[in-house]
Amino acid sequence: MTTVERFRAAVEARDLAAFDGLFSPDVRFYSPVKFTPIEGAQAVNGLLRVLLRTFEDFRYVGQLTGEAEIGSTSRPVESHILIFRATVRGKQIHGLDLLQLGDDGLIEEFTVMVRPLSAVTTLSESVVAGLAADGIAP
Repeated sequence: MTTVERFRAAVEARDLAAFDGLFSPDVRFYSPVKFTPIEGAQAVNGLLRVLLRTFEDFRYVGQLTGEAEIGSTSRPVESHILIFRATVRGKQIHGLDLLQLGDDGLIEEFTVMVRPLSAVTTLSESVVAGLAADGIAP
């Protein structure tokens, strides 16, 4: 099973333990609401714990594969887009997870994009509350 298949299965099963070994130790997570990335596997796992509790009716509806530049370098890497639909506090969300793999096959960059704006706002409020409840953020 590939890294992306394992990631998708972990999300769909809401299995936090299944994320172990999928992320580079210095993975960067780019959020739709935060300018700077969240860095490190431990921080990303904490965020995923909150996201899995926050999303309702989460389902992947498509997948695209190719290559794209990573970070500020011009180095192309294996890249996968997982297209999803979900609900957060009654707001329907359309989104995608962009997973970019390093040479070791681990997720080096993870970018999430969601729409519409009203759903982004609701998602942001819910995640901030979840991070505070977990003691991850003030």
